[in-house]
Amino acid sequence: MSTFLVIGAGGNVGSEVSRLLEAAGHTVRRATSRQPGPGQVPVNLVTGEGLRDAVAGADGVFLLSPPGHTNQDQLLGPVVDAAKALGVHKVVLLSAMGADADPNGAMWKAERHLEQSGLTWNVIRPNWFMQNFHTFWLHGIKTAGVIQLPTGTAKGSFIDARDVAAVAAVLLQGDTHANRAFDLTGDEALDHDQVAVLLSQALGRTIRYEDITPETMRPGLLAAGLPADYADFLLTILHFFKLGYSERITTAVQDITGVAPRRFAAYAHDYRAAFA
Repeated sequence: MSTFLVIGAGGNVGSEVSRLLEAAGHTVRRATSRQPGPGQVPVNLVTGEGLRDAVAGADGVFLLSPPGHTNQDQLLGPVVDAAKALGVHKVVLLSAMGADADPNGAMWKAERHLEQSGLTWNVIRPNWFMQNFHTFWLHGIKTAGVIQLPTGTAKGSFIDARDVAAVAAVLLQGDTHANRAFDLTGDEALDHDQVAVLLSQALGRTIRYEDITPETMRPGLLAAGLPADYADFLLTILHFFKLGYSERITTAVQDITGVAPRRFAAYAHDYRAAFA
């Protein structure tokens, strides 16, 4: 069995990656930037504190950028360098669908740094997470029964974070798909009116969608504590959603895991309690 370092182990994807790897009999080091508990190791990607100790002796690393930061290349590059220096076999990097479209983007630079490192690697680029609806977009849904986003009538092939984790776990444990990048999506594309209908059916109350302007959304993002540059980044990628760039569907989840990705109705059913 192998030892894996999971960075972002407290998040929707990282926690499930950790669970799947442990279920397969591996040892998992769960990285945290907070005071570590049992099974956790301290790693601060912003300062680099704890990084080399956490990486040393690991066979593989699951890597993502901490939320709220737009300098992903500066945060992730040192992890790749430490993995290379300390003899890690494989790194799986969680990126985002569309990151490879901008050669000046920080995430694209992080991807390229990994690809050119000499390590065995995979990059996974998921589309928008279904889980955003019971985290980032939850307040409006709970308090007013409304999803407020500047996305017009465009569709997105939303993906369940559990399916992203399943892909990551498979890639970490084998090299069948080594040194490749994959765009990960669900197998249906929905607009936000359709999402609202599915949430309404699962929750037993009416949820509706309201198209708003970026200027309307920005103050709420700042009030929620997002740094200004990250709020602007979020509004930029929401604009790309509105332009139709999130509608594309791939078969990568099933190709890698052998299982079809979850549909939005299943997500809404499974997470009913989070919307209560």
